[in-house]
Amino acid sequence: MPSPVSSPPRIRLFKSERLERLTLISPRLFAVVWAVLLPLFLLAAWGTATPFWAVGLLAGGLLFWSVFEYVMHRFLFHLDSDQRVIKWLVFLIHGNHHDNPNDPMRGMMPLGVSLPVAALVWAACVALIGAPGTWLFLGWISGYVLYDGLHFACHQWPMRGRLGSALKRHHMRHHYVDDGGNFAITAIFWDRVLGSRIDSLKR
Repeated sequence: MPSPVSSPPRIRLFKSERLERLTLISPRLFAVVWAVLLPLFLLAAWGTATPFWAVGLLAGGLLFWSVFEYVMHRFLFHLDSDQRVIKWLVFLIHGNHHDNPNDPMRGMMPLGVSLPVAALVWAACVALIGAPGTWLFLGWISGYVLYDGLHFACHQWPMRGRLGSALKRHHMRHHYVDDGGNFAITAIFWDRVLGSRIDSLKR
């Protein structure tokens, strides 16, 4: 299912130019920042656990991310409320993306959000199980980077091949068929398991 080839003008979220810039991130900056940080997180984790334990924690972190991704998208990003402040926050976080889904500068989480959240999750993982928690965090943050990169690709690239086209089709149905389903971006099986998968014939 193809997405529109052009985008409407960028939605302005703040009057302040400084705040407005904080809501944007270029794909190049995203790639550079995480290409530097992920190896640094790996170095920080190295030697804190046996190889078997490290692989298990890494896998657990990826699984944790997949559930986090689904829950956040379904229950926070699409939160329905009559409260004006909450409605504005939901629009700020995600609603603007649905109004202009192909804006390449708002296709990924800005660093002003992703880095503080990552720091909190890292601290929680270490507080939970000690130094090996960095392996758990590494799995989680790797899942996040995969998610944001894949989400950007779904909106900006053709996504050819069996897997790529399936992932793109799954997400495009969320935007252009029914935004009340297909909440997963990476682990799309969660929508089938949790009953939110959109039938292609649904309107």
